[in-house]
Amino acid sequence: MDATERYLSEVEAAIRAISRDDVRAVVEALFGVWERGGTIFILGNGGSAATASHMMNDLSKFTRIDGRARVRAVSLTDNVPLMTAYGNDQTFEDVFVEQLRTLMESGDVVIAVSGSGNSPNVIKAIDYAMENGALVVGLCGSPGGRLAERAHLRVIVPAVHIGQQEDGHLVLNHAIAMALRERIDDSPAGDSTSAARA
Repeated sequence: MDATERYLSEVEAAIRAISRDDVRAVVEALFGVWERGGTIFILGNGGSAATASHMMNDLSKFTRIDGRARVRAVSLTDNVPLMTAYGNDQTFEDVFVEQLRTLMESGDVVIAVSGSGNSPNVIKAIDYAMENGALVVGLCGSPGGRLAERAHLRVIVPAVHIGQQEDGHLVLNHAIAMALRERIDDSPAGDSTSAARA
């Protein structure tokens, strides 16, 4: 088996092994925050930062349904000037938590995307979120580290290679966005407390 076949076969096996029940629980949590008119914050480092931006895009745009409130999603990885200001003037561990201190409200959802699950800036952000009434979702690698241990909900991509974990997180992004759109579409019109944003 050559490297290409081995890599793709391992990705396929990892995707098949993801807990569907865990994914459904995340979709229900996001549906709940949509109903309440809350906000979904997404964060991560490196490739996971790109996934956070991608997920914000899909949750914001792909879930749009005429006459329904829109999903409010914010990627904490997108404001480079603000991130570098906190990283330079304070510490890199603060680049996400400081944004949550400004924007997050109790009842919001924070999605942390991390292969290792141990990045100090990710853990500091989720600890703040949990202490201040947000629900924390971890999109994790295997075994998932401190993020998997602490998050209220977690979906683990059971692959050893970081690239395959990141591949899995992108698949989860699309699966979650598609399922959330369907969930919103199936709900009675006017369910959301934020219908004025439709």
